[in-house]
Amino acid sequence: MKSYLPIRMAAVFLFGMMVAQAQVPAQLQTQLEQEAQRLEQQLIQWRRHFHQYPELSNQEWKTSAFIVEHLKKLGLEIQYPVAKTGVVALLKGGKPGPVVALRADMDGLPITERNSLPFLSKERATLAGQETGVMHACGHDGHMAILLTVAEVLTRYKNDLRGSVKFIFQPAEEGVPAAEAPAGAELMVKEGVLANPKVDVIFGLHIQSLMPSGQLSYRPGSLMAAVDGLAIKIMGLGAHGATPWDSVDPIVVASQVVSGLQTVVSRQSELTKGAAVVTIGSIHGGNRGNIIPEEVNMLGTIRSFDEGMRKDIHQRIGQTASRIAESAGAKADVQIQIMYPVTYNDPTLAERMGPTLVRTAGADRTKVISPVTMAEDFSFFQQQVPGFFFFLGAYPADLQPNKPPTHHTADFMIDEKALLTGVKALVNLTFDYMYQKNK
Repeated sequence: MKSYLPIRMAAVFLFGMMVAQAQVPAQLQTQLEQEAQRLEQQLIQWRRHFHQYPELSNQEWKTSAFIVEHLKKLGLEIQYPVAKTGVVALLKGGKPGPVVALRADMDGLPITERNSLPFLSKERATLAGQETGVMHACGHDGHMAILLTVAEVLTRYKNDLRGSVKFIFQPAEEGVPAAEAPAGAELMVKEGVLANPKVDVIFGLHIQSLMPSGQLSYRPGSLMAAVDGLAIKIMGLGAHGATPWDSVDPIVVASQVVSGLQTVVSRQSELTKGAAVVTIGSIHGGNRGNIIPEEVNMLGTIRSFDEGMRKDIHQRIGQTASRIAESAGAKADVQIQIMYPVTYNDPTLAERMGPTLVRTAGADRTKVISPVTMAEDFSFFQQQVPGFFFFLGAYPADLQPNKPPTHHTADFMIDEKALLTGVKALVNLTFDYMYQKNK
């Protein structure tokens, strides 16, 4: 990724910044900036509270109660619970105009934290019958703190809003077992959070611990991949480990299937349409070294950026696994769980709002990036209304470079100084969009 913006994009940004600044009064911009800065310590304290007391997907009851308590103090219209544990609040501005939705996700992950923070999570939970630690290892604690702070800033200046704002605190972004679906953003959409009043546009951000602190990154079009779950059961014939000729060894077949699936992307997919990934991350079969088991179970993930490729990959995975198994006299049962669509930034909206990110963080700290193969269920909102999703860099400057704070790990860490940039970005996006729509 280059460290400078394309010339054409930079020109658009410069023009856009002049337009945005002409529409939102300079004095109001200054006041909004000062209000956000005034709330920075509260913002950090909220983040630390959420970090210390995380909850798993669809179990965010204490988290949502904390959020509701503070939103009530702001006098907002509140819906709770929504989509099991979610919270939606409405702020009506002083002037008529569009409805802008802002979203933060709430759930933690089944990870035991390994950091030495004074607000380290010591929470425990039960998942799939096993006890586990719980940790905010993906930045959702920061997302909630940012959105609560944005709600406070915008409420303070509600008379200057040319429209209304919906604050969406969403559960279960990290996903749930297939039996609990739909959940998260998909369920929120089905329960009508984008209606009454109808949302015109939605903005969201995600902390990125491996990007420089305070950097804002985005792209028009496909930003994050579609994701689907993969489960394959290989059914063979068991035997004594000393007489493998008496078996149809599902472990050998599973190994061949893993290798064969690599050709789905590298040899069977038209990669000029978009990138794709097929990963097997879990294999379980047997319980002793001298027993050939009857079956092996594999779990994996599928990532793609093109809907046509997505469907084709699904078909080819099933065909590849089944035929490899058949060639050895085994059977393969392939199950694909359709999960999240592509996180797709409306190109027109992205071009309009990109200058706002530049105004917030500066041209040298705003990047147009390549697509990433992680996934986000914010995509369900974007399927219904134009949406704009971006990354907030939060790499701790004093962290050892040989120990990166990777997402979804026990060592995940963020720079809390970046949170204020997230607040400013969402506040500025809200005002700029409203003023542009009402020019």
